Amino acid sequence: MPILLPRDANILPPSYDDIFKTLLTHPDAKPALIIASATIDRTVIDATVRNNELPALDTEEKAERLDVNCVVDNGDQVDIEMHGEHIEEPIPGLHISLTNKSVYYLTDLHSSQKSKGVKYANMVRTYQATFCSYTVYPDYEGFITRASLRRPNGEEISDQVNFIVVELSKLKKLLKKPTDQLTSLEAWSIFLRYAPDVKQRALVNRIIQERSEIAVAGALLMEISQDERERAKFRSRRMFETDQVSNVLTAIDRKTKEIARKMKVAGKPIEEILDFTGLSFSEVEKL
Repeated sequence: MPILLPRDANILPPSYDDIFKTLLTHPDAKPALIIASATIDRTVIDATVRNNELPALDTEEKAERLDVNCVVDNGDQVDIEMHGEHIEEPIPGLHISLTNKSVYYLTDLHSSQKSKGVKYANMVRTYQATFCSYTVYPDYEGFITRASLRRPNGEEISDQVNFIVVELSKLKKLLKKPTDQLTSLEAWSIFLRYAPDVKQRALVNRIIQERSEIAVAGALLMEISQDERERAKFRSRRMFETDQVSNVLTAIDRKTKEIARKMKVAGKPIEEILDFTGLSFSEVEKL
C-alpha cells in the first residue's frame, strides 16, 4: 500500500532544486532512472548517477546549479537540473542566461565523453534536461520544449545533442486529464509542481496510488519534509535567495531612478522619461 501525502501536511516543494536533487539521488530508490526515462522519451534500463553529492561550492554558485548527471543503459548521457528560482537575466523575460547556460552544459558534457579509440559514428547521445518552476517560453503553449540539430524546415540533422526544457508553470490543463491517461513525464511534472499544494493533494495522491515509481518518490518526500534539518536548510536557502532578489531589485530601482534624474536634468520631456524608465509620474516628480 503506497504512502499517501496527508491532506494537511506541510510538504517541502520537490520543485526546489536541492530537494529535487535529494529525491533523485536517494540511495533507497532510483527516481533518477525513471525521470531520465520519462524526460528523454526512451526506456532506460539502468542509470548510474555520477554526481550524487551536493557540490561543495559557495552559496551563490550552489543556488545556480544542482544537477543530476546520469549515464543510461547504452552509454548515453543525461544531465537533469531543476530551476526553482529565476536566475539573473540581462533582459527580464527573455531567459537568455538560462538558455545559454543549458546549451553550454549540454555541449560541454557531450564533448567530455571519451573519444580516444572511438569512431565518431559510435559517439553517445547527450541530453540536457532543465525543469523550471517558472515560464520560460510564454509564446509556446506546450510545457515541454525539445530541440536538436535541425534544418530551417524542422528536419532533424542529428540527435547527438538534445536540449529539453520542462516548464512546470504550464500544467493547469493537465489537472483535468484523467490520471490513468497521463504520460510518465506529465505525471512526474504534476507531482513535482503540486505535491506541496494542499488544494491538489487528492490529485497527487491518485497519481501516487497508480504509479509505484512516484509512490517511492512521495514516501521519500514525506521523509525529507519531516526532517527538521532539511526544513532548516530549506528555510535558510529561501531566506538567502529572498535577500538576494531584494538586493538586486533595490539596485535596479536605484539605477532606474538615477537615469530618470539625469534625463530630467537634461530637460527630457516627462513622457519620454516615463516611457523609458517605467517609473510613475509621482516618482519622477520627487527626483
